[in-house]
Order: sequence, then structure tokens, then C-alpha cells
Amino acid sequence: MDKKFCVSLTCGKDNTDKATVAFVVANAAVASNKETVVFLSTEGVRLAIVGAVSDVHEEGFAPLAQLIDSFSSAGGKIYVCSPCFKKRGLDEHRLVSGAIMVGGAKLVEFLSSGGGSPSITY
Repeated sequence: MDKKFCVSLTCGKDNTDKATVAFVVANAAVASNKETVVFLSTEGVRLAIVGAVSDVHEEGFAPLAQLIDSFSSAGGKIYVCSPCFKKRGLDEHRLVSGAIMVGGAKLVEFLSSGGGSPSITY
């Protein structure tokens, strides 16, 4: 059985429905004892900033800030695409708990080590 799981998220406040569902799935994976990574790229990197989603609450789901916090508290890792983050001029000193700035090589390493990793993209 696979021990890893990756959720790739390319949107942020531009599509809060997808962002919310991505973290719902990520929480389910980490709760299922999977080593889980959420990879934030393009507009998704904005979710890694403290307070950025404090006003996001899709009907029928927990608030996005709570989902992100629960994910990190459960041991999930948030990989933030460094080039995407830098392109947007964001402050890496304001990253949420559990967020790590990475390049593409780190994601490839996670996905390919130990027999690979199932991945879903939003």
C-alpha cells in the first residue's frame, strides 16, 4: 500500500472552492496515515501567507484557514514553489506553520522516492 500522497494546488483566492477541497482531501490523506504534501504553485502560493485566507469559508466546509492549520498540525507538509512565490514578490518570513519553500527537485524527490506517490491536482 502507498505510504505517500500529494495534493498539487495551483489556485488560491482566485478559486476558493478548489483551494478548500484540496485541503479537505489533504486532511483526509494525512488522517489516513499517509505522508502527505500539499504542493502550492502559481496562484496557490498565496495561501502560504499568514492571514491570507482568514476570510475564506466555503459553504459546507470548515474555513480554509482552519483546514490549513489542521493539516499542518496533523503533520502534513506544505511545499511552496519558490520561483512562483518570488515572482509574486511575497514575504517568505510570513509563511504559515508547516510551509517550506522548495524548488521542483524537492517535489520530484517526494513523488519518486519509495515507489512513487499518488497525486491529485486542483
